[in-house]
Amino acid sequence: MSDLEALAAEAYVYGFPLVFNLDEVERFTRKGMGSLAPTAFNRFSHAGTLAGPDDTFVSINNDTVYSMAQLDLSGGPLLLRVPDTGGRYYVFQFVDAWTNNFAYVGRRATGTAAGAFLLTGPGWSGEVPAGTVRIASPTSVASIVGRWACEGPDDLAAVRALQQATALAPFGDRAASAGLPAPEAAVDGSDLLFFEKLRTRMRAFPPAGADQDYQQRFAPLGLLESASPYSDPPAGLQQALRAGHTAGKERVEYATTHGSSPEQNGWKLAYDAFNYNLDFFGPGTLNTPQWVFSDRATARVVRAASARAGLWGNHGYEAAYAMTWNDGNGSPLDGTQAYTLRFQTTPPVDAFWSVTMYDLPDYYLVANPINRYSAGDRTPGLHYEHDGSLTLHLQPDRPADPAAAANWLPTPPGPFRPVLRMYQPRPAVFDGTYNLPPPSPAGTAPRRPPTTNVTVRASQKAEPLGLGPREPGREPPCAPQPAELLKGSLPCMLRGAPSRHASAVSLRPLRDGRLRLTPGGCAAGGEGRRDLASVRRGTARHAIRCRSFRRSRGSSVKQPIRTNVQKG
Repeated sequence: MSDLEALAAEAYVYGFPLVFNLDEVERFTRKGMGSLAPTAFNRFSHAGTLAGPDDTFVSINNDTVYSMAQLDLSGGPLLLRVPDTGGRYYVFQFVDAWTNNFAYVGRRATGTAAGAFLLTGPGWSGEVPAGTVRIASPTSVASIVGRWACEGPDDLAAVRALQQATALAPFGDRAASAGLPAPEAAVDGSDLLFFEKLRTRMRAFPPAGADQDYQQRFAPLGLLESASPYSDPPAGLQQALRAGHTAGKERVEYATTHGSSPEQNGWKLAYDAFNYNLDFFGPGTLNTPQWVFSDRATARVVRAASARAGLWGNHGYEAAYAMTWNDGNGSPLDGTQAYTLRFQTTPPVDAFWSVTMYDLPDYYLVANPINRYSAGDRTPGLHYEHDGSLTLHLQPDRPADPAAAANWLPTPPGPFRPVLRMYQPRPAVFDGTYNLPPPSPAGTAPRRPPTTNVTVRASQKAEPLGLGPREPGREPPCAPQPAELLKGSLPCMLRGAPSRHASAVSLRPLRDGRLRLTPGGCAAGGEGRRDLASVRRGTARHAIRCRSFRRSRGSSVKQPIRTNVQKG
């Protein structure tokens, strides 16, 4: 790959969230999204039902009723009024053009009393009315993604009343709105059109200052030009852009399906998947090391992967997401096999939780004869055991046993991916004291992880998160050797190379900056060498079996006395 092609691939990864997000914003205003009718900028579209298979949006939830508004603040501010929900969970998530979650309004963030919020665009200066909270958007175009908790069809009327009491109106003097910039019509081909959209949207919606500086490196690609260079580009540039588009797209897909996000019993813990906003912290956001990546290069890759696999997802402190493509034995989940998912203890949350079923590769909800797309603590008719445990049955056909049928979550006949959502998760979700159960092939006992835990200090720097499945049987580039571990060092600086190692010890980041060394993880490898005390946050899947531990002289790290390096 030439230098120019490599630069084009880098630009694709950087610009994918902006292009993809605003394509969805434009689609929403023209076509809507399932039960959400198409609506012009600065108006709400309210869903009248919970989402279903007709709502073709990646990883859409089936827990809440949506209210969405696409904002254009270039003409002036908007005044948002929300009603008193009487304690009902809801969240209005504010997303800028680059997919940064820059503010939240709702039960966790601002409470459930009625409130007023002034939404302003870049450069606005004026007086905020008394009793009103200002929310400053980093870009003139942004989105409100609203979610209302709904107990089911009988609760829809109450949700509808809350939607109708929600108001979005112009505030103060108005100018003409700019909308989305139009790409040059003469640009031909989807690959060149991508870069044309990126060029126009970068100019219309400047990012944070540090990213504006970073963008200067893309000048040789024509991305900083005021007029389009892509309607009739030189042959060399055209070739570089087309090759870079292909390579960049592959990188985004790879980042989506590989990486070093922590795992627990096969579940990818995407709790940090939306921590890439480093600059804009409005009401309801948490600007703390636990929830903000310290490295911009990492943040850009994670932002692209998150946009691809879960556009408009919340920060983990609002809703924690976990997803799996594999059963507890590491085999890909497929509808040709029946599975059970047994919660000895249901997820610890202050709002509610659910498991939602999605097909592959689209990540859409799965049509089924009972119209059940998710199951959780609000699903009527579930059968709990006397000890409070809950076993969900994941399979395409209705189970014959009545109790199993009551807990049936239908799967497609082919590959699938369930997602566990925990709204307002409690600390146990993040500190390692609550363990997610693995999906187990029906008729087999679920694999139970050992309980040995060791914690060590770690930095707050993150590596790219893999939000997808690892490839079974693929070897990591390097593996830790016992002698090196006993010296208190790790031989790999992990960067998301895939592998799977059952029943192996893994390092998992905790919210207080420590790492928890926990059996049952997976290994990933990379280049370089790092001391254990500076393992980067979000890496840590080293496959070692540990029987017992000791503390090395002069070190705060407990070391394994006997280890067995396990390779896939």
